[in-house]
Amino acid sequence: METPVITTRQLCKDYGSLRAVSNLDLEIRKGEIFGLLGPNGAGKSTTILMILGLTEPTSGQVSACGYDPATSPIEVKKRVGYLPDHVGFYDNMTGLENLCHIARLNRMKGDIRNTALRFLQKVGLEAAAHRKAGTYSRGMKQRLGLADVLVREPEVIILDEPTLGIDPAGVRDFLQLIRELSREQGLTVLLSSHHLHQVQQVCDRVGIFVRGSLIARGDIPSLSETLHQGQPFTVEAEISGSTAPGNPPVKEQLLALEGVSDVTYDNGKIQVYCSDDITPVIARTLVTSGLDVSYLCKKEYGLDDIYQRYFEGNYETNRNMA
Repeated sequence: METPVITTRQLCKDYGSLRAVSNLDLEIRKGEIFGLLGPNGAGKSTTILMILGLTEPTSGQVSACGYDPATSPIEVKKRVGYLPDHVGFYDNMTGLENLCHIARLNRMKGDIRNTALRFLQKVGLEAAAHRKAGTYSRGMKQRLGLADVLVREPEVIILDEPTLGIDPAGVRDFLQLIRELSREQGLTVLLSSHHLHQVQQVCDRVGIFVRGSLIARGDIPSLSETLHQGQPFTVEAEISGSTAPGNPPVKEQLLALEGVSDVTYDNGKIQVYCSDDITPVIARTLVTSGLDVSYLCKKEYGLDDIYQRYFEGNYETNRNMA
């Protein structure tokens, strides 16, 4: 198995009597987009600072691209790009001038101007390259910040609440850009956010932080299956008219389908709980049984459901999650 790009082992960070991060075990794989999910103050940003070598752990170990950030911070910074939630640029300089200035500060060689233009094009700012950065919207500044990170050609990029203050259309475009860049360039991305829907849109796996502890990690289907006892899918159908019996005989047929664990019926509505998405099979079974189906829809437990169950239920960390 390939060595993870980022690894933490029993990582802890204390601020006086406050434990901000507690016994964190985490592995982030090459090329994946991993989401750190949790409310403000959960320990996400502190974890990122330890990975970057910007604060030292109280105890435990952390490795980024094969280096210990506490003892080799420069080596880590060469390989790990960081986009904080608020990015500062020179407002009286254009986007292109800002990016060229940053490239020179990082001692980049070659044709810096054309390189900067290429990355501005990658993040969708080619048309605004010669505008003053002070005229940029919040979303445009985040794109410029992403270009700033990418121009250094890192192996890993870390994004800390990157969509704060961006309008919904800008958020959608920004997240799509992150996913495209990750897939095209094989970039590993660590994204911290408390916006569940955004994380679900873009991340391959997520880690749920609560009060300094990572209480669950994995992809959304595996987390859902664990929480809902092998029933990550629910298919609901409404039976109308004279074909809506008090206890439809089709219930036994549905229970006999592979993957179906339970079937309930109440007031004309059938709920089918199953481990796999067999919506078409359920639809055929209902129709061939002679029932009039008014509607049929599938519910998948999303990140909102998963987060609320973990957060409110205070589940123990699942260390064996994929």
